[in-house]
Amino acid sequence: MRVGLLGLGRIGAFHAGTLAELVEDLVVHDENGELADRTAIALNARTGDPFDADAVVIATPTGSHAELLIEACARGVPAFCEKPAAPDVPETLKVREAVQRSGVLVHIGFQRRFDAGYQAAREALLKGELGRLDRVHMITGDPAPPPAAYIANSGGIFRDCHIHDFDALRWVTGREVETVYATGSNRGDSFFAEFGDVDNSAAVLTLDDGTLATLQGSRYNGAGYDVRMELAGTIATRAVGLDPRVPLTSTEGLQPPGNPWPGFQSRFEPAYKAELIAFLAAVRETGQSPCSVDDALAALYVAEAADLSRNQDRPVRLSEVIT
Repeated sequence: MRVGLLGLGRIGAFHAGTLAELVEDLVVHDENGELADRTAIALNARTGDPFDADAVVIATPTGSHAELLIEACARGVPAFCEKPAAPDVPETLKVREAVQRSGVLVHIGFQRRFDAGYQAAREALLKGELGRLDRVHMITGDPAPPPAAYIANSGGIFRDCHIHDFDALRWVTGREVETVYATGSNRGDSFFAEFGDVDNSAAVLTLDDGTLATLQGSRYNGAGYDVRMELAGTIATRAVGLDPRVPLTSTEGLQPPGNPWPGFQSRFEPAYKAELIAFLAAVRETGQSPCSVDDALAALYVAEAADLSRNQDRPVRLSEVIT
C-alpha cells in the first residue's frame, strides 16, 4: 500500500514510525519542509502529495482536520484522522455530509477503543458477566498541563480531553448519554481561566437506560498519567487501568510495582498501533470505519452539553445541543 501522512508533530511522528513498519510506500508531508525531509530519510520514506495514495493519515493541528477530510473525500482517498473530526459541531456536520456524499471510508482516531483493557470491559459487559450495569466511573488526569498556546485553541477540557471518556463510555456500554451535569475549577495557572477553561473537572452523566456515570479530570495529576474506567454491575465490577503502572497508592499499603505512566503516548502506545492496523485492514478489505464521523459527532455532542452545563450551572439534556 501507498499511504500518505500529513503532520509530523508529536503524534504524527509516532504514526510515521508505525506506518513505516506496516506499508511498502510511505509519503510524508509537513508544513516544515526540513522536518519532512529528515523524517523521510530516517524512515526510508519520501515526501510528496500525501493524497496521491491508497489511504491518508491526518495528524495535523485540529483546525485543519475538517478541510483535509473534505479534500480526502473529494479525491476519493480513505482517511484516518486524529480526533476531533473538526473543532466544532457545524464543521463536523460538513465533514459528515462530505463523507456521506462521497462514500469514502473515514476513521476518527479514538484510540481507547483499541486498548486491551477497554476491549475486555466491553466484552465482559456484552457477555453479561457484570449483570445489569448500574454505575460507571471515569478518570483522566494529566501529570502536567499543556502550554498556554495549546489551551487557547483546545476547545476546553471537555472537548479536548474528556471527549475520549465520552467516546469510551458510548462504545463500552453501547448506550447513549441523555443528560450531563458538569462543573470545573481553576486551581493552577491563570491562563486556563483567561481562555474560559478549567483545569479540574467533574460531571455526572445519565445514560438512556438510567445508568449513572461519573467523571473527574485534572491537568495537574502530579502522581502521573491516570486514565481509568470502572463499571459496576449487579454481579461484578470491572476496572480498566489498574495496571502495574497506575499512579495510585493505597493507604493500606498496596502500591503498583512499576513507575507511573508519564503521559498518554506511552500509556496507549499499543492502542495507537492497533488502530492504524485496523484502519489499513478496513481500507484493504473495503470494510466499514472502526470509528466513524458519526461516532465523533456523538462524543462531541456530549462535550458540548458538558461545557454548556458548566457555564450555566445546570443539567443539560443532549437534545438541547443536537442539531
